[in-house]
Amino acid sequence: MKYVRMPIEVESPEEFGYDRIKFNLSESSVRDRSLADLGVDLRDLVLFYGTHEGHPGLREIVARPAGGGLSADDVLVTAGAAGALFIIGTTLLEKGDHLVVVRPNYATNIETPRAIEADISFLDLTFEEGFAVDIDRLAKLITPRTKYVSVTQPHNPTGQLMSESDLRRLVAVVESAGCRLLVDETYREMSFGGLLPCAASLSPRAISVSSLSKTYGIPGIRTGWLLTRDRELMTTFLAAKEQIGICGSVVDEEIAFQALRGREAWLTDVGGRIQEALATMRAWMAGEELMEWIEPKGGVVCFPRIRLEAPVDVDEFYRLLSDEHATYVGPGHWFEQSRRHMRIGIGWPTAAELEGGLRAISASLREALR
Repeated sequence: MKYVRMPIEVESPEEFGYDRIKFNLSESSVRDRSLADLGVDLRDLVLFYGTHEGHPGLREIVARPAGGGLSADDVLVTAGAAGALFIIGTTLLEKGDHLVVVRPNYATNIETPRAIEADISFLDLTFEEGFAVDIDRLAKLITPRTKYVSVTQPHNPTGQLMSESDLRRLVAVVESAGCRLLVDETYREMSFGGLLPCAASLSPRAISVSSLSKTYGIPGIRTGWLLTRDRELMTTFLAAKEQIGICGSVVDEEIAFQALRGREAWLTDVGGRIQEALATMRAWMAGEELMEWIEPKGGVVCFPRIRLEAPVDVDEFYRLLSDEHATYVGPGHWFEQSRRHMRIGIGWPTAAELEGGLRAISASLREALR
């Protein structure tokens, strides 16, 4: 394994310093919640080794709404979605193996295969095509050596969402090729229209990954999961988890269990707040002539860009934005894209912070004009 620190982590707001940021538009989740917000009482929790697969009640409550006949036995609780992606990558790939990754993507979906020295073919999404996944073009990248195809739906950082028919076509493609499909579904419950089916419910060759970090605002407990109907593969995933850390934290998993029991009320509340934030973002984009975007269809992030014809000194823009306006966004290089792009998170900041941050972006753009 050849580990390299990822720019998105090196430059994350927690590493940059929250005390240096007034308007934090870089987060890809809803606002962080406290134990008091969750109403969790852990005083009687026994701090034992937990069930290796994960908290039984948590696994059940994850599987139930996923549908498609999925059960608790199809769920493995992991150290966040990042832990699930690491387990999947190190289980399915060896040096020289091939995979297909839709790009831009969450960095771990790319950097773990690189650390293994796998051979990656990228399906690069483009602004001009609305960041849409072209299933036919993706299928042409699959070879007899391909171990899996990696996609994120709804997509991070663009917020785009493929149709159910396209997802089912993609499942059929990997089944025909004899490889696997990895779908990072972290934002699945935050789709603005109807939910896509949980990919793992569609085929034993599909693996779904999610967590409590983005939609539920509790990244600090590091609890996520993977789902697969392939029993033999699940046994191997469990072996990987046991060798990494035996089991998860019983504290984290109990908090996760209690948080998910209140998911319906929470999702209703979050959905309303996201729509308000999206309206603010939409209005700002309509009035900001130096920027353009593809409006998101899910999640709490979007990926607008500085217009190509706009004479903006991009490096100076980012310097002004952080140093002079104390505002933080996710620059395009976090996702191996042009720095004219930026990921803006609309779910974490308060309404006033979002408005203030967007004003700061406008001001920095004009101050950076050549």
